[in-house]
Amino acid sequence: MSNAVPKLAVIIGSVRDGRFGPVVASWFAEQARQHGAFEVDVIDLAEAHLPLELPAVSPALDPDPPRPAGMTDLTRRLTAADAFVIVTPDYNRSVPAALKAAIDWHYTQWDAKAIGFVGYSGASGGLLAIEHLRQIFNELNAHTVRNYVSFPRYYLLFDAAGRLREPDDPAAAAAAMLDQLLWWASALSTARATITAA
Repeated sequence: MSNAVPKLAVIIGSVRDGRFGPVVASWFAEQARQHGAFEVDVIDLAEAHLPLELPAVSPALDPDPPRPAGMTDLTRRLTAADAFVIVTPDYNRSVPAALKAAIDWHYTQWDAKAIGFVGYSGASGGLLAIEHLRQIFNELNAHTVRNYVSFPRYYLLFDAAGRLREPDDPAAAAAAMLDQLLWWASALSTARATITAA
């Protein structure tokens, strides 16, 4: 990353019909742009081909396996990112299948990079998925930041036009998480460059 503006990939983790994820991701992407420290790229997993059948060899052993042509753009954008924010609901107390497939099809793309979370759902606000994602990304040697944004009963918090009815507290939570992401993205980018040059 050096002196370049860090790239933040905001990933929409749900691909189901009628999903609310794009509304939440659009709100967060705007918060990130207002923060001003990142180049923001919104990645919609619904636009990628994400088969559940994984390669025979683990990406830990073959970090760049043959991938479907419909995943090429996703892989390129994940590789280019310095940090990520995953926008996710929880399904059956866990992670959407498409999101897990996108994670499992990749390995080096997550390695030693900073990751934050924006959750939304019914009572839990996506926190059940976020806790599972922390465990998953720890296995992939990514750093998940402590702060997060959560929207429990999101359908009461946003109006019909996709605007938050009371935006101040979520905006403050997003700014705090973005500050942490910036610090960790910068530190980890420097560390990756140092190790690569050694």
